[in-house]
Amino acid sequence: MSTYTHGHHESVLRSHRWRTAENSAGHLLPHLRADQRLLDVGAGPGTITVDLAGRVAEVTATEVGEAELALSRELAAERGATNVVFSVQDVHALELPDDAFDVSHAHQVLQHVADPVQALRELRRVTRPGGLIAVRDSDYRAFAWWPLLPELDEWLELYQAAARANGGEPDAGRRLLGWAQQAGLTDVTATSSTWCFSTPEDRAWWGGMWADRILQSALARQLVDTGLATTDQLARISAAWHAWADSEDGWFSILHGEIIARVS
Repeated sequence: MSTYTHGHHESVLRSHRWRTAENSAGHLLPHLRADQRLLDVGAGPGTITVDLAGRVAEVTATEVGEAELALSRELAAERGATNVVFSVQDVHALELPDDAFDVSHAHQVLQHVADPVQALRELRRVTRPGGLIAVRDSDYRAFAWWPLLPELDEWLELYQAAARANGGEPDAGRRLLGWAQQAGLTDVTATSSTWCFSTPEDRAWWGGMWADRILQSALARQLVDTGLATTDQLARISAAWHAWADSEDGWFSILHGEIIARVS
């Protein structure tokens, strides 16, 4: 297993709880039906999971530990989603039966795992013939922004270094098609989509969130503890995030790679 770079600080969950099926799984939604069983790997705080549960018969939500799974349990209970089953699982070796699901879904997961090809093999194993595997991951090297603040270049370099030191691949989005092919999937549609933050409200939220994350999250601790960055450097980067958020022409685009694979 790799180490999860982001951790679960409030500033991280602030970002993850913004995600919905509409803004994070749009490539999958047209394929969903009310009679399907769906596996959601890496459910996180559960916002996408619960949205998906409203569109299918049953969702099995997984996370790497009980503490992580508790976040999605709490949200499902709060929203009255009674058709969600929870299970602690390692995506490299799922303790689930063959052909158990009509759809297997993973959002922002493969970029963090030690062996994404093996993870896709497992998703293929537990998805019935004719069923679908849907994956979406960001591609950090393809992020684009304005104004071109040098501290944000530092932020990107540091994040990529930390993610790779933890055994992940931050530029996963562009590699999903190749990983799927290596996993033996042959009927694969690869697409992309973006999140874009450009309104004053979006900039305040996105910039403020990253200004906090670079100082307070697990990422910050890893960067300082490993000597990749100093606390003064992270403080400069945090200030730059605030400066970006205050820019009247501030714009930030996040590219995601996506695949839909039909299991043969």
